[in-house]
Amino acid sequence: MTVPILFQSLEGQTRKIADFAADQVREAGKTPRLIDMSDPMVEVPLDDAEKVILAAPVHERRHPQEFELFLTASKSDLERCKTLLLSVSMNAAFPEGRAEAQDYLTEMQMRTGFTPDASALVAGAVQTPKYDYFATQVIQHVVLKGKDFDAEAAEHEFTDWDALRSTLSAFLA
Repeated sequence: MTVPILFQSLEGQTRKIADFAADQVREAGKTPRLIDMSDPMVEVPLDDAEKVILAAPVHERRHPQEFELFLTASKSDLERCKTLLLSVSMNAAFPEGRAEAQDYLTEMQMRTGFTPDASALVAGAVQTPKYDYFATQVIQHVVLKGKDFDAEAAEHEFTDWDALRSTLSAFLA
């Protein structure tokens, strides 16, 4: 069985998560098909898919507009499959931010009219070299204020790979 993994990545962490999901699909004895949703002309064949993994990051309180438009336009095709949506955000990394991370997912569902069969809040990463001065200050003094975070590090990954492995394993079983 082929399992499409539809993802959109803005800074690279969601791509890394999609690649990890592809590895888990292979380990489950299935064939992954990675589809980068950042290309608006990409073909997304769902006709023979039984299960679909969706992954998108959150920036400024929402998932990418193109990703949400795809969910809206493909709602009936997606509803014929079992779906797992991985919502990637920094708020998912911290207990006090998980309610807000869930709000991002709920708001997306309200905008698109699509509700996946399963979902997971997945912590993202901070990739300092990709940010301008303003973004670095927001990360340091707002998003990660009071958190254990080395602002000088090129990358700080918060993704809990073991939890993600468990989520994917349960979905693919």
